[in-house]
Amino acid sequence: MMEKVQVLLLSIIQLLYWSHTVASSSSGFFYQDIMNSSANRDIHLSGVRLRVQAQPCSVFTVRGANATLPCHFWHEPPLTSPRSVRVKWSWVPVSGGRELDVLVVSGRQRRSFGDFRDRVHLQRELPGDVSLVITDVGMNDGGRYRCQVIDGLEDESVAVELGLRGVVFPYQPHCGRYHLTFVEAQQACEDQDAVIATSDQLYAAWQEGLNCCNAGWLADGTVQYPITKPRHQCGGTGVAPGVRSYGARHRQRQRFDVFCFTSPLRGRVYFLQPPLSFSRAGQACAEDGAQIAKVGQLFAAWRFQDLDRCEAGWLADGSLRYPIAHPRPHCGPREPGVRSFGFPPAHHEHGVYCFGSR
Repeated sequence: MMEKVQVLLLSIIQLLYWSHTVASSSSGFFYQDIMNSSANRDIHLSGVRLRVQAQPCSVFTVRGANATLPCHFWHEPPLTSPRSVRVKWSWVPVSGGRELDVLVVSGRQRRSFGDFRDRVHLQRELPGDVSLVITDVGMNDGGRYRCQVIDGLEDESVAVELGLRGVVFPYQPHCGRYHLTFVEAQQACEDQDAVIATSDQLYAAWQEGLNCCNAGWLADGTVQYPITKPRHQCGGTGVAPGVRSYGARHRQRQRFDVFCFTSPLRGRVYFLQPPLSFSRAGQACAEDGAQIAKVGQLFAAWRFQDLDRCEAGWLADGSLRYPIAHPRPHCGPREPGVRSFGFPPAHHEHGVYCFGSR
């Protein structure tokens, strides 16, 4: 009899020890956490479900503007009293890669990350509104954003695409055709006040009439080129118009041109008349309170400010170009565009395109 009592007591002690070990584990939520917390956390027991929605699921803006990415949450059935949730916004850039934190808000605590630091906040105009407001949108801010709402044991999220309106242009450096690795192509676009274009942006540009026979890098590491007028030198005349693709190429070993993307400007591009060498051209812009314009700035001014000048001028990379918004005789082809004369000797004298605030 005494042995049975001892065995029973030993079993009770082991059971109590096991219960204490499980309840004190730090690996997550346990039943006792739910039962001991307030009624606001009894989500599964009460049958309350968390819902999250984003309408519309795509937002378009321009560089320098503010953008609001929609996200709204609610409970079914509705709660009798509001409760605090944790909201996290994250982002995958258009070039791909891992998901990066943008903003985390929990109660009165908030934290923004990386290039978004101090540029993002929640809108919160209505109950359940956790839309993300991005101020001073940059060229690299485009991509897929995820709004994640966490309420106790429930975790729901939706995705919103942010796109920039702009213009795509082909670019090759002074050294000539097909000299850029993928990393050099990215840098070449940044040097011209632009970013490397995406496949979607190139496709949209082709639909608008972009026609270029030189293959160029895109943000996903593929190499493509747009053809609106098939011809023998560009894949042959028997192939329909479209965006031709070489597929993914080796980013370090293979070299091509690049397609860049730029968005509207916060300043103005204008022409200075006096014939100038390349070195004097930059000085002339500086003396006028401006700087010599970059290729991306000239394209943006042509596309969004209707810049039209049938006179070639220096740009910052040493190239000679001019913008035509309204085609006419003696100003190049019949289509609007930015005409290029390549990279003439630096001592030649021409006008210059400046970029400034005036």
